[in-house]
Amino acid sequence: MGAIEQVAAGDAAAIPAIEARRVSRSFGAKQALREVSLAVMPGRIHALLGPNGAGKTTLLRILTGLTGPDTGEVRVLGSGAGDLMSREARRSIGLVPSGDRTFYMRLSGLENLRFFARMHGLSKNEAVARSWEVLHDVGLEDAARQVMGTYSHGMQKRLSVARALLMSPPILFVDEATHDLDPQAARRVQELVRAARDRGTAVMWATQRIDEIRGFADRVTVLREGTVRFEGSVPQLMAVTIARRYLVHLHGEGDVLAVAGAALEDLGGVALSSDADGEHFIVALREEVVLGRAVAALDAAGLSVLTCREERSEIEAAFLFLTEEGAATDREEGR
Repeated sequence: MGAIEQVAAGDAAAIPAIEARRVSRSFGAKQALREVSLAVMPGRIHALLGPNGAGKTTLLRILTGLTGPDTGEVRVLGSGAGDLMSREARRSIGLVPSGDRTFYMRLSGLENLRFFARMHGLSKNEAVARSWEVLHDVGLEDAARQVMGTYSHGMQKRLSVARALLMSPPILFVDEATHDLDPQAARRVQELVRAARDRGTAVMWATQRIDEIRGFADRVTVLREGTVRFEGSVPQLMAVTIARRYLVHLHGEGDVLAVAGAALEDLGGVALSSDADGEHFIVALREEVVLGRAVAALDAAGLSVLTCREERSEIEAAFLFLTEEGAATDREEGR
């Protein structure tokens, strides 16, 4: 029995299904990853969040055996980097790449899946049966015999998900799965990934779409220029941001900015900046300051609060804080 089979057959929940330890990788003079460490437990979705060029795809390529690290160690279901291209490992890992050029465009969706199922060692009958099952799961059953060259981008992405799920793998890597998909198609892909997670699959979900991880990911790692800037839960990520920011429309006599600044000064933990028109302001509140107290202080100073809305979501604010130039580099979980 191979290493992957031993882990899958044993107490898999006791150890990480996916683990990277101080992984670094350079391409010429460019360092894509700098001592990246993370762990994904079975039955969990771990979001890998970062802007373009952050190193997400490079890390996924290392964890799937498509390239090797310069330094550091990876373990996927007990197998190291040198064993990830074995047939045993290929059956245990599902991959949805960001740009998939590995399908045969002159074959139908069914024929493509059947081919890859046979490559994984399924018999002819098993390959056909399993291909129909996953085509049904991704909503492509009616297009099964349609030539892939006629598939839309969203249909091709769903077929890529279907192929990744062919062998019901205990590991699933997903790279920008919902990029360029309409909301309905993106929701369908997320539902399939949740279902795999619920069956015990360890999922690494790489994305730069920060809006999709709330209520979806169990944990998240934020990368910037190949460096881990944060690792923790989504609520912990939301708490990282310096302050909650609100766009406030104020009306009053005299220098509104000066009056508002004086009114908010006693609260502490409040920052105020003005827009060009002198009536719209950004009010940033730290966690300990209640919005209602700030509004009451402005009202008591004779200012009318005409509108007040949050400028951006907490996740977006945290993401920008962690990835913008000048952000602190020593963020740790929960801090």
